[in-house]
Amino acid sequence: MKHTLLSFFLIFTFISAFAQIPTGYYDGTATLSGAALKTKLKEIITNGHVDHGYNGLWSGYQTTDIDKFYENDNSVLDIYSENPNGIDPYNYTPGSNQCGSYNSEGDCYNREHIVPQSLFNEQPPMVSDIHFIRPTDGKVNGIRSNYPYGKVGTASFTSQNGSKLGNSVSPGYSGTVFEPIDSFKGDVARMIFYFVTRYETQLSGFTTGNMLGGSAFPGLQNWELNQLLAWNTLDPVSPAEIERNNKSYAFQGNRNPYIDHPEFANQIWGTPTADSQAPTAPTNLVTSNPSSNSIFLNWTASTDDVGVAGYDIYKDGVFYATVLGTTATVSGLNPSTTYNFYIIAKDAAGNFSTASNTAPGTTLAGGQSSGTCGTETFETIPNGGNGYGLRTWTNGGITWNATDARTDQTINNKAITLRSGNLTSSSASAGIQSLTLTTSLKFGSGAGVLNVEINGVQIGTVPYSSTTNEIITTTINNINVTGNVIIKIINPTTGTNGPRVAIDDLSWTCYSGALSTAETAKEKSFSIYPNPVRNNELFVKGENLSKISKAQIYDLSGTLIETIENPFKKSNKINLKGLTKGSYILKTDTFSTKFIVE
Repeated sequence: MKHTLLSFFLIFTFISAFAQIPTGYYDGTATLSGAALKTKLKEIITNGHVDHGYNGLWSGYQTTDIDKFYENDNSVLDIYSENPNGIDPYNYTPGSNQCGSYNSEGDCYNREHIVPQSLFNEQPPMVSDIHFIRPTDGKVNGIRSNYPYGKVGTASFTSQNGSKLGNSVSPGYSGTVFEPIDSFKGDVARMIFYFVTRYETQLSGFTTGNMLGGSAFPGLQNWELNQLLAWNTLDPVSPAEIERNNKSYAFQGNRNPYIDHPEFANQIWGTPTADSQAPTAPTNLVTSNPSSNSIFLNWTASTDDVGVAGYDIYKDGVFYATVLGTTATVSGLNPSTTYNFYIIAKDAAGNFSTASNTAPGTTLAGGQSSGTCGTETFETIPNGGNGYGLRTWTNGGITWNATDARTDQTINNKAITLRSGNLTSSSASAGIQSLTLTTSLKFGSGAGVLNVEINGVQIGTVPYSSTTNEIITTTINNINVTGNVIIKIINPTTGTNGPRVAIDDLSWTCYSGALSTAETAKEKSFSIYPNPVRNNELFVKGENLSKISKAQIYDLSGTLIETIENPFKKSNKINLKGLTKGSYILKTDTFSTKFIVE
C-alpha cells in the first residue's frame, strides 16, 4: 500500500536526484574501463573528501539516513530493520536511541562499518567515512560482527526484517556470511565497491577478512566480487540511495560513483558468468571412529570451476545432512549396526556431482565410545603479529573468526589471544556434549573467565589464572546440544588494557544422547596439569574421579593408543609410559581433553 501511495513521489525524487550530480564531476571517465577507470574514480572521489571524525557520523546521519521513502516518518533508515513492504518491527529517532549497550533488537542503533573497521585497524579516514558506514540496529550489528556479505544457506540468526547470518552458499566461499534482505543487497554492494575504489592504494596493507583483495585491482576476492556484481544487478539504485549519496556529498564532500553510475561496476570488473559445470565426485570416502550411535566420515574434496558449496551425505541411500567441509559425524545410529554411506558434492548454482564411492561402517555395541568430535589447535591461524584485529581461517571444514585478536602469543605452539573480542566457529554438525579449552593470561592482571556460548546461548565459563603465562585446561560437561552448533568463546572484558587471554587446544565431543554415567545434569569441570607433559605423568583434577571406569588415549588421527581401566582408583595420576613427543586426546567417561607430550 505504501509503495502505491508514494510511487509518484519516488519517481519525482529519483529524477530530481540525478540532477544533483555536480557538472563535470566525472570528467575523464568516458573512454576508460577496467583498472584505469577504477583508478580515475579513486582520484575523483578522494578530492574534496573532508573527514569529520568518528563522532561526526551521528550528526551526518540526521540528514543522510532519514526515512522519507518507505514509512516517510523521518525515523532512522536502518537496512537491518526496515521492512520495505510493511510495518517496521521498530524505529529509531535521529539524534537519540544511540548505542550504548544493548540486549535485544530495537534497543539502540549503532555505526555499522559495511567493511569492518578491524580490517584497517580503525584508522582514519576509513573509520569515519560515511559512504560505507550506516546506522543500524546495535544487536544485529553485533551479530553480523566482522563476517563478509554473501548468500546464506542455513541461517543461525535471522533479524526481524529478514537479514540473516549463516553458512555461505555463495560460489567459491563456504565460511560464515551475513546476508541483507533483497531491497538492500545492491546498497551493500555499491558501498563496498566505493570502499575498494576510494582506498585502492591502501588495500595491500589491510587485512582481507575473506572479502578484500590484497592489491588495488580487482580489490576484492573473486567470490565476493562475483556475489556483489550479482547484487548490483539484482537490486538497482533506489531513490533512497540517491538521496543518501547527495546528502553524504553535502556532508563529506565526495560521492559514491556506483550510485551515480551503477554501470561503472560492470565496466570495471565485468559481469558474473553463469555456472553450468557440476563439481567432480568426492573420492576416498572412509568411515572411522565408531561409537554405539555415531560414525565419523572423511573424504577427499571435490573440485569445481567456481566453487563447491557443500556436500550431501546419504545413509543407506537416504539423504542425511549437508555439510561444508570434508568431514562429518553421523549420529543417531543404532548399536551394532552396519550402514552404507556415500557423498554428493554441489555448487551454489544447483549443479550436483555424481556419487562418491560407497563406504560401510559398523557402530559399536552399547556403552562403547570413540574419540573427540572436533578439535582446533590454532596451528593454521594467519600470521598477524601483535596487532589486534579480525583473524579468519578454515581448518577441518570449519571456518573460525576471532575478533580483536592477536596471533603472536603461544601456549602449546600457536594460540589466539583475545582482547575484548570473541572466537566464533561456522556451523558444525553432530551436536556437542562436552567442550575443552586451554587458557593462559598474557597481558593485564587478575583472574577471570571466558564465556562459552553454543548457538547464541551461554552454557558455561572457562577460567584463566591471574598468573601470567600459567596454563589451565578446563572441560565443560553436560552441554548436550543436538544438531548443528556454532561455538563462541567470548572475552567479556572491555577496553584496551583489560586482561588479554590466549586460548589453545579447543576440542569437543559430539552429542551422544543419554549420558554414559549417572552424573546429574549439574555442570562439572575437570582440568589437567602440567600441560605440556614433560615427565610422563599427567594429573587430573575434578569431582568424583574415583568413579571414572575407563580412560582412553588417542592420537589426533583418532587412533586408540591405550585403554586404562579404573584409572583414578588409587590416585589422580596417569603414567604415560614414554609416549613419544606429540599431541594426544585423553577421553574418559565424563570428559575429554587434549594434552601435549614434550
